[in-house]
Amino acid sequence: MSKRLKKALQIMIDEKEGHLFFGDKKKDLKLLMLRPIDLIEFSEFAGTNADDILIWVGKSLGRTFMEKFFYSKDWGSETMPTRKGVFLGSLEALELMGYGQIIGKFRKDHILIEVEDSIACEETDNIMAKNLCLLYLGIFSGLFDILQMDVDGEEIGCALLEEEKCTFKFDFIGGELETGLIDEESEENVSEFLSTL
Repeated sequence: MSKRLKKALQIMIDEKEGHLFFGDKKKDLKLLMLRPIDLIEFSEFAGTNADDILIWVGKSLGRTFMEKFFYSKDWGSETMPTRKGVFLGSLEALELMGYGQIIGKFRKDHILIEVEDSIACEETDNIMAKNLCLLYLGIFSGLFDILQMDVDGEEIGCALLEEEKCTFKFDFIGGELETGLIDEESEENVSEFLSTL
């Protein structure tokens, strides 16, 4: 990974103001430290519409994350290989922020995102921890929105339901990837992808 990219993905501390922020301070992406239980309690407070609210909160987080790092960027004019690379780089950043070990796989008509050791795993005995998976679904959807990748997603596997990892599938709407952008069946770790840039 390049030095510039490593610096952009570091969590920095402003000791004078007592703030944590991600990457360059000028981007003003301040971090709020929450325990998984805090998010679970928020979802309980949200009540009957908790699912939609959590997905919306996650989507807002994903969109804000992208807008802070790529302000004034028109992704519609970028090529799909560039957008794929930025998406995988964004997953790497989320991994560094403590969201678990995240692998993105691009297939012909969909994208698979696998998350091992997600924040939901901190509360495996709490039935409400499943709501944290909705937050992940929203975050990934927000990244795709900003990158103008038209997809529809759902969680298809969950570590809280005795599976090894949480798996999210995002189907392409109205199109397929070019053959050169499809990942091989072998797992491609995001950090390995970034080290090739």
